[in-house]
Amino acid sequence: MNLLHFNTLDTPAAAGVLRPCLDVDRWIDSIVCKRPFASIDDLVAHAGLAAAPLSEEEIASALAHHPRIGERAEGGSTEATLSRAEQSTLTLGEGIKESLSAGNRAYEQRFDRVFLIRAAGRSSEEILAELDRRLLNDDEEETREVGQQLREIALLRLRALFESVSAR
Repeated sequence: MNLLHFNTLDTPAAAGVLRPCLDVDRWIDSIVCKRPFASIDDLVAHAGLAAAPLSEEEIASALAHHPRIGERAEGGSTEATLSRAEQSTLTLGEGIKESLSAGNRAYEQRFDRVFLIRAAGRSSEEILAELDRRLLNDDEEETREVGQQLREIALLRLRALFESVSAR
Protein backbone atom coordinates (compact mmCIF):
# COMPACT_ATOMS: atom_id res chain seq x y z
CA MET A 1 0.00 0.00 0.00
CA ASN A 2 1.27 3.44 -0.91
CA LEU A 3 1.09 5.89 2.02
CA LEU A 4 -0.02 8.81 -0.15
CA HIS A 5 -2.84 6.69 -1.55
CA PHE A 6 -3.80 5.46 1.95
CA ASN A 7 -4.04 9.06 3.13
CA THR A 8 -6.68 9.77 0.46
CA LEU A 9 -8.82 6.62 0.77
CA ASP A 10 -12.35 6.97 2.05
CA THR A 11 -12.92 5.79 5.61
CA PRO A 12 -14.22 2.25 4.85
CA ALA A 13 -11.42 1.57 2.35
CA ALA A 14 -8.73 2.82 4.76
CA ALA A 15 -10.23 0.68 7.54
CA GLY A 16 -10.10 -2.32 5.21
CA VAL A 17 -6.37 -1.80 4.70
CA LEU A 18 -5.74 -1.76 8.45
CA ARG A 19 -8.06 -4.56 9.62
CA PRO A 20 -5.70 -7.46 8.69
CA CYS A 21 -3.05 -5.90 10.93
CA LEU A 22 -5.23 -5.74 14.04
CA ASP A 23 -8.98 -6.28 13.94
CA VAL A 24 -9.85 -3.76 16.66
CA ASP A 25 -12.29 -1.02 15.66
CA ARG A 26 -10.98 1.54 18.17
CA TRP A 27 -7.44 1.13 16.84
CA ILE A 28 -8.53 1.31 13.22
CA ASP A 29 -10.70 4.40 13.85
CA SER A 30 -7.85 6.18 15.62
CA ILE A 31 -5.49 5.66 12.70
CA VAL A 32 -8.03 6.51 10.01
CA CYS A 33 -9.03 9.73 11.80
CA LYS A 34 -5.40 10.83 12.29
CA ARG A 35 -4.61 10.85 8.55
CA PRO A 36 -2.76 12.20 6.68
CA PHE A 37 0.54 10.73 7.82
CA ALA A 38 3.78 12.31 6.61
CA SER A 39 5.74 9.06 6.75
CA ILE A 40 5.46 5.36 7.45
CA ASP A 41 7.31 5.96 10.72
CA ASP A 42 4.65 8.50 11.76
CA LEU A 43 1.91 6.02 10.88
CA VAL A 44 3.56 3.20 12.86
CA ALA A 45 4.26 5.48 15.84
CA HIS A 46 0.63 6.55 16.04
CA ALA A 47 -0.55 2.96 15.57
CA GLY A 48 1.63 1.84 18.48
CA LEU A 49 0.17 4.49 20.77
CA ALA A 50 -3.37 3.73 19.64
CA ALA A 51 -2.96 0.03 20.47
CA ALA A 52 -1.84 0.57 24.06
CA PRO A 53 -3.49 -0.87 25.96
CA LEU A 54 -5.94 -3.28 24.38
CA SER A 55 -8.97 -4.26 26.44
CA GLU A 56 -9.79 -7.90 27.16
CA GLU A 57 -12.68 -7.69 24.68
CA GLU A 58 -10.39 -6.27 21.99
CA ILE A 59 -7.84 -9.00 22.62
CA ALA A 60 -10.50 -11.70 22.32
CA SER A 61 -11.77 -10.22 19.07
CA ALA A 62 -8.30 -9.85 17.56
CA LEU A 63 -7.26 -13.38 18.53
CA ALA A 64 -10.05 -14.81 16.38
CA HIS A 65 -7.90 -14.04 13.33
CA HIS A 66 -4.71 -15.77 14.49
CA PRO A 67 -3.92 -19.46 13.94
CA ARG A 68 -2.11 -21.54 16.52
CA ILE A 69 1.63 -21.08 16.45
CA GLY A 70 3.10 -23.78 14.26
CA GLU A 71 -0.08 -24.19 12.20
CA ARG A 72 -0.32 -22.85 8.66
CA ALA A 73 -3.00 -20.22 8.15
CA GLU A 74 -5.29 -21.29 5.33
CA GLY A 75 -6.87 -19.18 2.63
CA GLY A 76 -5.95 -16.23 0.50
CA SER A 77 -6.89 -13.42 2.88
CA THR A 78 -4.37 -10.73 3.72
CA GLU A 79 -4.39 -11.96 7.33
CA ALA A 80 -3.58 -15.53 6.28
CA THR A 81 -0.81 -14.33 3.95
CA LEU A 82 0.72 -12.18 6.67
CA SER A 83 0.51 -15.01 9.20
CA ARG A 84 2.22 -17.45 6.85
CA ALA A 85 5.01 -14.93 6.22
CA GLU A 86 5.48 -14.34 9.96
CA GLN A 87 5.80 -18.05 10.69
CA SER A 88 7.78 -18.89 7.55
CA THR A 89 11.16 -18.79 9.29
CA LEU A 90 10.20 -21.35 11.93
CA THR A 91 11.96 -24.69 11.62
CA LEU A 92 9.47 -27.27 12.74
CA GLY A 93 11.03 -30.69 13.03
CA GLU A 94 8.89 -33.52 14.36
CA GLY A 95 9.94 -32.98 17.99
CA ILE A 96 9.21 -29.24 17.77
CA LYS A 97 5.79 -29.89 16.19
CA GLU A 98 4.87 -32.30 18.98
CA SER A 99 6.08 -29.91 21.69
CA LEU A 100 4.20 -26.97 20.15
CA SER A 101 1.06 -29.03 19.81
CA ALA A 102 1.22 -30.18 23.44
CA GLY A 103 2.06 -26.66 24.60
CA ASN A 104 -0.80 -25.16 22.59
CA ARG A 105 -3.23 -27.65 24.17
CA ALA A 106 -1.96 -26.90 27.68
CA TYR A 107 -2.13 -23.14 27.07
CA GLU A 108 -5.68 -23.34 25.69
CA GLN A 109 -6.80 -25.40 28.68
CA ARG A 110 -5.13 -22.95 31.07
CA PHE A 111 -6.22 -19.64 29.48
CA ASP A 112 -9.13 -20.62 27.19
CA ARG A 113 -7.60 -18.91 24.14
CA VAL A 114 -4.98 -19.56 21.49
CA PHE A 115 -1.34 -18.98 22.44
CA LEU A 116 -0.13 -15.90 20.59
CA ILE A 117 3.43 -14.77 20.13
CA ARG A 118 5.23 -12.64 17.59
CA ALA A 119 6.97 -15.35 15.59
CA ALA A 120 8.98 -13.01 13.37
CA GLY A 121 12.59 -12.95 14.48
CA ARG A 122 12.24 -15.85 16.90
CA SER A 123 13.42 -19.43 16.64
CA SER A 124 11.09 -22.31 17.38
CA GLU A 125 13.15 -23.01 20.52
CA GLU A 126 12.61 -19.44 21.75
CA ILE A 127 8.89 -19.75 21.10
CA LEU A 128 8.70 -23.01 23.05
CA ALA A 129 10.60 -21.45 25.96
CA GLU A 130 8.20 -18.49 25.97
CA LEU A 131 5.21 -20.83 25.83
CA ASP A 132 6.52 -22.73 28.86
CA ARG A 133 7.25 -19.48 30.73
CA ARG A 134 3.88 -17.95 29.97
CA LEU A 135 2.02 -21.03 31.17
CA LEU A 136 3.16 -19.95 34.65
CA ASN A 137 1.57 -16.48 34.34
CA ASP A 138 -1.58 -15.56 36.18
CA ASP A 139 -4.57 -14.50 34.07
CA GLU A 140 -3.92 -10.77 34.42
CA GLU A 141 -0.24 -10.97 33.47
CA GLU A 142 -0.98 -13.23 30.54
CA THR A 143 -3.66 -10.87 29.24
CA ARG A 144 -1.10 -8.04 29.31
CA GLU A 145 1.43 -10.21 27.46
CA VAL A 146 -1.09 -11.22 24.80
CA GLY A 147 -1.98 -7.56 24.29
CA GLN A 148 1.71 -6.72 23.86
CA GLN A 149 2.18 -9.54 21.36
CA LEU A 150 -0.87 -8.36 19.38
CA ARG A 151 0.59 -4.83 19.26
CA GLU A 152 3.97 -6.11 18.09
CA ILE A 153 2.37 -8.23 15.38
CA ALA A 154 0.11 -5.34 14.29
CA LEU A 155 3.02 -2.94 13.93
CA LEU A 156 5.11 -5.46 12.00
CA ARG A 157 2.19 -6.15 9.68
CA LEU A 158 1.46 -2.46 9.24
CA ARG A 159 5.06 -1.66 8.39
CA ALA A 160 5.24 -4.63 6.00
CA LEU A 161 2.11 -3.52 4.15
CA PHE A 162 3.46 -0.03 3.55
CA GLU A 163 7.16 -0.76 3.10
CA SER A 164 6.61 -3.49 0.53
CA VAL A 165 5.47 -0.76 -1.89
CA SER A 166 8.17 1.78 -1.05
CA ALA A 167 10.92 -0.85 -1.47
CA ARG A 168 10.04 -1.37 -5.14
